[in-house]
Amino acid sequence: MSMTYKRKSWKEKLEDNKKFPKILKFDPKFPCGKSLEKMGARKGDSVVLVQPREVVEIMNHVPNGKLITLKEICQKLAQNHHTKYCCTLTTGIFITTAAHAAEEDKMEGKKKITPYWRTLKIGGYLNDKYPGGAENQKSYWKMRDLEFHQKEKNILYIIMRII
Repeated sequence: MSMTYKRKSWKEKLEDNKKFPKILKFDPKFPCGKSLEKMGARKGDSVVLVQPREVVEIMNHVPNGKLITLKEICQKLAQNHHTKYCCTLTTGIFITTAAHAAEEDKMEGKKKITPYWRTLKIGGYLNDKYPGGAENQKSYWKMRDLEFHQKEKNILYIIMRII
C-alpha cells in the first residue's frame, strides 16, 4: 500500500507554528548570523523567531504608495517582542511564503491579498523569489502608477509616485 503525499499549499505553510515565537541568545553560527552581525548583533543578544502571521500582519499594513524592507520588518518584530533583533532568515522565508500565498488567493478570486510587492529585500532590492520574480514585482508598481529607476546594475530601485 503506497501513501500519497499531499503537498502543502503556500497558505498552509503560513499557518502558525507551535515552536514560535521563540527567543534565543544570538550566536554568530546561526543561519542568519552574518546578516545580524552586519546589523550590529553581538553574541548573547536576544533574537526572536516569530510566527508567520506576525510578518503577514506587518506586510498588510504597508500603505499604498509606500514600501518596507525586510530589515524594517525585523526591527518592528524585535520591538514587538522586546528583543534586540529578529531572525532575518525565517522572516525572509515567511515574506516569500506570504507572496506565494497571496498569489494563491488571487487565483481563487479573492479581492484582498497581501501586498507583497511593497516589501523589498534588505537594502531596497527587488525580490527574485516572489511569484514571477522581480519583473512581476515591478509590474505591480506600474499598475499603481509608481515609477522605478534603476540605481545599480544589481536591480536596486527607488520608487516614486507619478503625479
